[in-house]
Amino acid sequence: MSYQKWDSAFEPYWPLQDHLDRGIYFYNQAIDEYEQNSVVNVVNKGRMLMFGSYSYLGLNKHRRINEAAANALRKFGTGTHGVRLLSGTLEIHRQLEDVIRQFKQTDAAITFSNGYIANVSTIAAITGPDDAIYCDKYNHASIIDGCRLSNARFYRFRHNDLGHLESLLKNNNAKGNRLVIADAVFSMDGDIINLPAVVNLCEKYSAILMIDEAHSVGVLGSSGKGIAEHFGLSPESIQIYMGSMGKAIPSIGGYIASTRKMCDFLAHSSRGYIYSASLPPPAVAAATEAFHIIEEEPQHHDNLQGNISYLKKMFQLNNIPCTNVDSAIFPVICGEDETAWNVANFCQSHGVYVQAIPHPVVPKGQARLRAAVTAAHTKEELEKCVSVITEAYTQFVYPLQAESRTR
Repeated sequence: MSYQKWDSAFEPYWPLQDHLDRGIYFYNQAIDEYEQNSVVNVVNKGRMLMFGSYSYLGLNKHRRINEAAANALRKFGTGTHGVRLLSGTLEIHRQLEDVIRQFKQTDAAITFSNGYIANVSTIAAITGPDDAIYCDKYNHASIIDGCRLSNARFYRFRHNDLGHLESLLKNNNAKGNRLVIADAVFSMDGDIINLPAVVNLCEKYSAILMIDEAHSVGVLGSSGKGIAEHFGLSPESIQIYMGSMGKAIPSIGGYIASTRKMCDFLAHSSRGYIYSASLPPPAVAAATEAFHIIEEEPQHHDNLQGNISYLKKMFQLNNIPCTNVDSAIFPVICGEDETAWNVANFCQSHGVYVQAIPHPVVPKGQARLRAAVTAAHTKEELEKCVSVITEAYTQFVYPLQAESRTR
């Protein structure tokens, strides 16, 4: 096979060059500078208000976090040059895991090089052919990949449909364990799993519960501790917490918080832990300090909650449909992929950085903008975001909806 023929097999499924030529390709955009949490300089496009960031608490470039990272850099350098089991464990890795353990009120915690690996390798390590996994249909891709890799029986229940989950649990005859997995906050819709009902089902059918808190830590709960706090449940109601340190926590990495036996098992059985380089010292120090700040500086969480409420109110006043309830993710449904790309192009050309999310990431006909609000946004910036999206919606979405109704 010639190189040209081989290479053509990997062309993107959409017309990449056409989108580049038309100015509606927005992925892998390079940001030259974060002026502050809510304002960025995008290469070839200039200054924009950032509404595509996961920095929910606005902690990126926080003085204490920067200083902690700089101190770790001076002491340890840029990397560990090893895996955790061999030469890659520093004392600050253990300190971070202890901070996470206390934050999530579990017996222990273990960290991974990123959240994707934390999910994939944990699920694959703790389940096998005799076990059954029950997974919300809208769960993150890392969960789906872990379920497939595990070789366990894999059942997907309709999104947040606990009746469907119960029917699957009731009819299953797996010889081994049952594992129920769900996102706390679903990243494309911004809605929240009905945790009390899921906990009750897991107790009724003796299932282990694993919750992915990538988009809930720092956001949900009276102090940002996550979904259990949000619903007033005890930490023990969830057996396995997964979390990200690349969102509200402005660093990189993923973690599992659970029992000591579970974490020890993962340290010696999880391929993503055993065979991945350990987290760089500056990232470890930054994450550790960020967890402390969430507890010691509640104003960031308070500001975020105020901004969530205000943005929700502004969208409602402008008749822009958003389906989320309490999270920081605001999905603005546009319809077809082309419509979402046009809306995103309009927004970015008017200084608002939002991304279009097309099929197959979301169901066909449900392409959307995904606006994310942070504690760093001012009311004026929230108003600008809504104003620009409303103008784009009026130009590109409403005419198509009217045309559809007249057919």
